[in-house]
Amino acid sequence: MPLSKEVKTKLVEDYHRHESDTGSPEVQIAILTNRIAQLTDHLRTNKHDESCRRGLLMLVGQRRRLLAYLRKSEYQRYLALTEKLNLRRK
Repeated sequence: MPLSKEVKTKLVEDYHRHESDTGSPEVQIAILTNRIAQLTDHLRTNKHDESCRRGLLMLVGQRRRLLAYLRKSEYQRYLALTEKLNLRRK
């Protein structure tokens, strides 16, 4: 079940850098975080859904790579984003 258009639009509006920004790392990480939370809730009720679990692990890996890129390139924005999304930092 993908994110609805309204939810994705709201995430883009909340985390964009400028008006036409839809692909910055902040926006991508916010969308992935929302999707990860959605799949985690699904897996709490459907414990044996292995294909969903694999998809969740792929999304977590993708978000981790984006966070590593943001941390390496612009550390202040990384700190602000992890604080806003309540993500743990290493």
